[in-house]
Amino acid sequence: MLEELRVENLLLLDRAQLRLAQGLNVITGETGAGKTLLAQALDLLLGGRAGKAVVRRGAAEAYVEGTFSLPPGLAGSELIPADAAEVVLARRVWPDGRTRAYVCGRSATVADLQRLGGHLLSFYGQHEHRKLMLGAAQLDILDAHCGEAQLADRERALGAHAAARHARSRVEELRELSGARERELDLLAFELAEIEAAAPTAEEKEGLLGQRERLRHLEALQGAAAAAARAVAGEEEDGVGTRLAGAARALESVAGIDQSLGAVVTRLEAVRLECEDIVRELRDFLLDLDPSLEDSVPAAVRLQEVEERLAMVARLERKHGGSVDAVLAHAERCRARIEELQNADVALDAAEQELAAAQHEVEAVAVKLRARRRKAALGLARAVRERLAELAMPEASFEVTLSERADGAGPRGADAVELMIAPNPGVPAAPLREIASGGEISRVMLALLSVAHGSEASVDGDPRAAPLLVFDEIDAGIGGHTARAVGEHLRALARGRQILCITHLPQVAALAARHFTIVKDMSSRPARTTVTLLEDETVVGELVRMLGAGEDDRAAEEHARQLLRVAA
Repeated sequence: MLEELRVENLLLLDRAQLRLAQGLNVITGETGAGKTLLAQALDLLLGGRAGKAVVRRGAAEAYVEGTFSLPPGLAGSELIPADAAEVVLARRVWPDGRTRAYVCGRSATVADLQRLGGHLLSFYGQHEHRKLMLGAAQLDILDAHCGEAQLADRERALGAHAAARHARSRVEELRELSGARERELDLLAFELAEIEAAAPTAEEKEGLLGQRERLRHLEALQGAAAAAARAVAGEEEDGVGTRLAGAARALESVAGIDQSLGAVVTRLEAVRLECEDIVRELRDFLLDLDPSLEDSVPAAVRLQEVEERLAMVARLERKHGGSVDAVLAHAERCRARIEELQNADVALDAAEQELAAAQHEVEAVAVKLRARRRKAALGLARAVRERLAELAMPEASFEVTLSERADGAGPRGADAVELMIAPNPGVPAAPLREIASGGEISRVMLALLSVAHGSEASVDGDPRAAPLLVFDEIDAGIGGHTARAVGEHLRALARGRQILCITHLPQVAALAARHFTIVKDMSSRPARTTVTLLEDETVVGELVRMLGAGEDDRAAEEHARQLLRVAA
């Protein structure tokens, strides 16, 4: 139940606060006054799209907030605080089109509003009857009338159809694969053999790059290392090591006189030993540097071998991803794909069996769906005819026909549904979309809603009846005694639930438990719309206006009072 609706700066509506009652609530007003503004406000709470134009000119933002009593189905929802006694949905809209949604004071997404809104209200606009023209919507209506088991099997049918579609795609893929298998196998085997023969590694590549640099600069490296070794080792007495040894011997003869010189001798000896180590390392470096000294391969030949190896690795990298790791990953993919291709026949057999099983499931569920639909179609047609009689169409015939889909079983089964009506006696029934007038379609929709909600189902196929039903001028095209019948039907539908009806019919407005009117003030700039709760004599005055009479028309006033007396 919607307990309160607050709207600020929405189009022409400056500020409004509506406290709705249980039962039938109506909103009336002159054409163009902005009755549908409140419908737009509710649509925003349901997660509807919001454009820049919805913000009142000059306002910083538009704001809509709805306070709903907490339905049992939402208790324990992750979107609702555990201690919440009500559900508060809110939406802000800025002039640049940005919006922000809130649930119980916390930031939320538009998808959250849409999900919660389906539990809190059902919206039926003045053009909602267009849904009745769609075969899919008519099928939903019939399936909702079938009950919970039908809706569960609808889910099964949807899943089975998706599984069959996936299996069919897999079968087609494997059949195509079988045709080109040998050619792909040859290519994969060649690429894999090329990589395995080369057997590159990232460590090897790094080592080759370093070796190439040394070989390219062999003479410079040899010259520098040899010169350094000579400078340290020297020849005869000009080497650093020889001179350090001489210095140590010179100090040893007097080290006993001054102990501090003994420490210097020790340091000189340590430096001399370090120089000997340096000389050994430089000579080892020179031996390692020239490959011809180890395996009799000239440096130029070895450089050529390294260049060729690096070129081969680079060629593989260009073909398979730009790095040695990518080359090795490609090799793994080749192995997996080769195994898949070699087992393609086995996979095709398995996929064909899966497809057959899924198709069998689709057909089996379709048979169960059709059996319930045939049984429910008669009951739905009979119930709608009874409601149509109450809505001033006593002679109308109404049928629900089933036919087999030309393209076989689909995600909703194998049936096509058509709602058939003959508004007048002696005329053969024809599809609703072909012969019904706007007023007749509105009454058919009301009849369907009465049947659907009377059986705890809704017209859009959801078995959970939303506590609040919103009707935005779905009584368009109706007048006279029919209008009275429609009003009574709406009031009956409102028993045990809450209805908000935007209407232009005084016969409907007179039956309201709570009556609001919308008035546009053209004297302000921009124009301003206000919403007012009517009581007592103000209700009479609004009914007089709706009857098209002036304030001083006593006959119209008496007519209005008579409408209220009959409604009491």
